[in-house]
Amino acid sequence: MKIVLAPDSFKESMTAKEVCIAMEKGIRNVRSDVEIVHSPMGDGGEGTLEALVDATDGSMHTLEVTSPLGDKVIGRFGILGDNKTAVIEIAEASGLHLVNKEKRNPLIATSYGTGELIKEALDKGVSKIIIGLGGSATNDGGVGMLQALGVSFKDCNNNEIPFGGGNINKIEDIDISNFDKRIFKVKIEVACDVNNPLTGKNGASEVFARQKGADSNMVKVLDENLVHLAKKVKDILDKDINNVPGAGAAGGIGAALVGFCNGEIKSGIDTVIKYSKLEDKIKDADYVFTGEGSIDFQTKYGKTPIGVAKIAKKYEVPVIAFAGKVGKGIEELYEMGITSVIGILPGIVTIEEALKSGKLNLERSIQNVSRLLFKMQSD
Repeated sequence: MKIVLAPDSFKESMTAKEVCIAMEKGIRNVRSDVEIVHSPMGDGGEGTLEALVDATDGSMHTLEVTSPLGDKVIGRFGILGDNKTAVIEIAEASGLHLVNKEKRNPLIATSYGTGELIKEALDKGVSKIIIGLGGSATNDGGVGMLQALGVSFKDCNNNEIPFGGGNINKIEDIDISNFDKRIFKVKIEVACDVNNPLTGKNGASEVFARQKGADSNMVKVLDENLVHLAKKVKDILDKDINNVPGAGAAGGIGAALVGFCNGEIKSGIDTVIKYSKLEDKIKDADYVFTGEGSIDFQTKYGKTPIGVAKIAKKYEVPVIAFAGKVGKGIEELYEMGITSVIGILPGIVTIEEALKSGKLNLERSIQNVSRLLFKMQSD
């Protein structure tokens, strides 16, 4: 029997790689003679970097960068096995996990560190950069990232505007004369799992800013500021960054990458599937185990379990998806290639307990499902 393990991370509990290890333990607790293939996945958010580096036998690199609140942190980026392609997760430098809950404030959080990672990748001489959007603490429209790459955003007094989404309404002029021109010599592939525009009811601020620490009044201010940014970019550079699908991803970094860096937005899960050669792994498998922290009706919109299931469906391979939380609307997923959805929690627990015991809960759930599958096979 061959089982392919192709999960995403369980946010704040396990990386995709750790999920694979827990899954294998559960299977091995029942049988030791099963062929098990690890293929940790990602959909553009956390885990994408490790998934692509591991899948291609690439290398990981570190750099001291600017965190969302302006202090220094160590950020990582990868070079794939071809030595020509870099992978950057914006969460490495601009991620929500880098800011304590009580200090989260998108009015002052900056994406500057992501720009520093891009510069370092350019210094490595790559010809392509894959940038995964997800998990950001910022809502600055990618202005901080662009500042790190040499773009100048000036206020009415010809001074550089301060960091943060609360200051981009001060932009009066945009100077690209010192923009790092190397950016136009590489292909920028933006791995993203959402198609939100930059502004409005479905935009970056309204949909995502609250989880970054914004209250309702802050959301209104942030959205108005992004409207101002989009207008200035249109007036000065004659580029529309507002209505591009995915522009609102990562607090508007999607808009900056497309509008300033000629980036091309692509499905995050499709990107990982391509580079990990998942289809080759699945086509002769007996079962596929996938999963992520939460599975519900939103999973169908480009999340990892559905991306994996679509591949497995081509080869009629059953897919079992595991999740810490199982929400509403999962019935729709069964028509898209997922055979069964399994919640891993043993009972009513706090979110802290669920995150802490994620590996143990997953291992136990995998073990129970494996007993059933192996029993059916033997019968």
